Amino acid sequence: MKWSYLCLLIAGILPVVAAGIAKAGARGYDNHDPRAWMAKLTGRRARADAAQANSFEAFPFFAAGVLLALHAGVDATRVDALAIVFVLARVLYIACYVSDRATLRSGVWAVGYLCVLALYALAMLA
Repeated sequence: MKWSYLCLLIAGILPVVAAGIAKAGARGYDNHDPRAWMAKLTGRRARADAAQANSFEAFPFFAAGVLLALHAGVDATRVDALAIVFVLARVLYIACYVSDRATLRSGVWAVGYLCVLALYALAMLA
C-alpha cells in the first residue's frame, strides 16, 4: 500500500473537518446561504472556517506534488514519508488555527509547504 494515496484522501477530507469544526453546535446555521452565514462567524469558528479555506488551497499543490513524484519514479517510501509529514502538519495546522496559536500555526504551515516543495524537487531530479 502506498501511504501517499491514503494521505491524498485524508488531505482531501481535512477541509470538511475544518468546516465541521466551524459549524458544530452553532445556532442559526443557514443551509440556504451557508457562505454568508460563515462570513459572519467570529473567534474559534471563524478561525476554523479560515483553516478550511487554507486546506482547500493547499490540497491541489500537495496532490500534484505526490502524483508527479510517483510518476517520475521517486522512491515510494520517500514520497510516503513526505506525504505523512504533510498530513500531520496540516492536522496540527488546523488545531493551531482553531486554538489561536498563530506562531506555531505558521511553523507547521511551513513544514507542510516544505514537504510539498521537496516532492516537486524529487520529481524534477528523478
